[in-house]
Amino acid sequence: MNRPPSTEFRVEPADYQTDFQDLRRVRESVFVVEQNVPIELEWDALDPLCRHVLARDNTNRAIGTGRLTPEGKIGRMAVLPEWRGKGVGESLLQALVDQTRTLGWKEVILNAQASAIDFYTRYGFEPVGARFQEAGIEHQTMRRAIEPLETGSEPLHPSLRPRFDTVETLEQAIVTSAWLIANGRREICLLSRDLDYPICANISVLDAVRSYATAGVGGVLRVLLFDPIAPQQQANPWLELAQRLPSAFAFRTIEEPTDRQYPSAFLITDRGGVYFRSIGSRIEGEACDGAPARARQLRELFNRMWEGARPCTEYRALGI
Repeated sequence: MNRPPSTEFRVEPADYQTDFQDLRRVRESVFVVEQNVPIELEWDALDPLCRHVLARDNTNRAIGTGRLTPEGKIGRMAVLPEWRGKGVGESLLQALVDQTRTLGWKEVILNAQASAIDFYTRYGFEPVGARFQEAGIEHQTMRRAIEPLETGSEPLHPSLRPRFDTVETLEQAIVTSAWLIANGRREICLLSRDLDYPICANISVLDAVRSYATAGVGGVLRVLLFDPIAPQQQANPWLELAQRLPSAFAFRTIEEPTDRQYPSAFLITDRGGVYFRSIGSRIEGEACDGAPARARQLRELFNRMWEGARPCTEYRALGI
């Protein structure tokens, strides 16, 4: 069902902060003005954590958009009226599906408006469960299995392939950490000086950790610390979470003199996510949500250091 690439528009990744006004124009025009969706329902806390795509015409005007949430859900698909029926929606959908494939996900879901069910069916989505009302509009949950990339193959939209991005600000560090944690499956490893309070105490990161720990798949978050006392002194909320969900957390303290000389810090996931900081006391670093070779290299280092570390006896009084 793929159309030839259009010369009238293009689809590209969108940065939530940089491209917010373009996202807003399209989504509010379609959902708020055209479909009467309350504006307070249109924008949510997930938006900064999502991967967004924009369709632009030859004058660089935004004409369509969509997003992919950390939970693997496509949503906020919107195309301006004058561009409907010209392949824009198809290209947006394909770009988002390609992204799930490069992330190694096995399926993706969406809540389709009833009027769009046939459209999504043509592109491999199948209805799941009964229809329901959302924002006063009838919807249907739909699911599609994602075929893995074949060796040597390229996704339809190469610009959406995972790449290493620079992390320079606290806001970027928070969004990066929340996204990676939300996409972890069964194991997340964190090597930190003192559990990085400015990042870990943020509500977005806490929500991601809570969702990961309660997903019901047996996921474990292993934490290696240089200083186990600081998190207690700071009342780091991860310790409170670990008290309530002890089976999802494991803390150890680095004691080997050689290992204590290690200058860096990192967060890695079993889905190839990496947030690496060469200077562990700083937030600046680089991140990628699909770098399995780099994640594997860091996991080997983490496991070696883990074996030489001791349990955090400082947390016994907390029941951790």
